[in-house]
Amino acid sequence: MRILTYLFILAGLVSSCQFFDTEKISSETFYEEEFKSIDWENVDRYPAFPVCEQFTEKEMQKECFENTLSQHVYASIGSRNMITNRDLNDTVYVVFGISKDGVVATKEVRIDSTLVKNIPLLKGWLEYSIDSLPESAPAYKRGIPVETQFILPVILKTERSTN
Repeated sequence: MRILTYLFILAGLVSSCQFFDTEKISSETFYEEEFKSIDWENVDRYPAFPVCEQFTEKEMQKECFENTLSQHVYASIGSRNMITNRDLNDTVYVVFGISKDGVVATKEVRIDSTLVKNIPLLKGWLEYSIDSLPESAPAYKRGIPVETQFILPVILKTERSTN
């Protein structure tokens, strides 16, 4: 009887060990799950030109960044002597990025062939206006500087020269 009791106790101990096992999660699995949970479309802190670094609220940072960018590009393009032989009303899309180090660089200019024909130097002017922006503080995601990419629509309205 004693042997039978010991066998039951031994069987109970052996089978109960599985309840004490903990599931081990590898660091790779943890990294993959964490990576999937990150919202890559939004940053925690927008890139900031020197005039925008005073803002701490995300919406104010974004607004200052966009305003500074637009003012710079429109001032740069507006200073050019654009002469066309017809009225133009079109939108050009400038794709640019800001590196982890805060360097601003043009990636692509999407321009209609009609605009290229009427203002052949426009693409170069737009590239120059973006590339001449001052370095900025990069965007941050979870406290880490990240590369960001933006698309800036530039609306061009010209009136035919009557000279």
